[in-house]
Amino acid sequence: MKKAIASIVMGCAVAVSANAYAAGGTGNADTASGTQQDADAKNSMSHGEVKKVDTAAGKMTIKHGPLENLSMEAMTMVFKVKDPAMLSQVKVGDKIDFVAEEVNGALTVTKLQKQ
Repeated sequence: MKKAIASIVMGCAVAVSANAYAAGGTGNADTASGTQQDADAKNSMSHGEVKKVDTAAGKMTIKHGPLENLSMEAMTMVFKVKDPAMLSQVKVGDKIDFVAEEVNGALTVTKLQKQ
């Protein structure tokens, strides 16, 4: 799976580079790259609903849709948070967009936005 993702990323990088070259300068490459990164970040976010917030443990329970970057189906599960301040931004029932990654063997919310 990691090899497939790496191949996709490399393919996108080559496509953006070719696009920038065809545009005739690196000034356009920065703009195209920035736009692509913004789109990738939004597309990689998963959607969910906060079911529990445990500030003492630095964790939250989220009922979420598929986590494509982790090859997980939709379910309800507990996540650590990268930054404990994230927990003060949400309450039970909030709809969120988030990115979860495996950090030191634990599923961790690394980005969080309320909807």
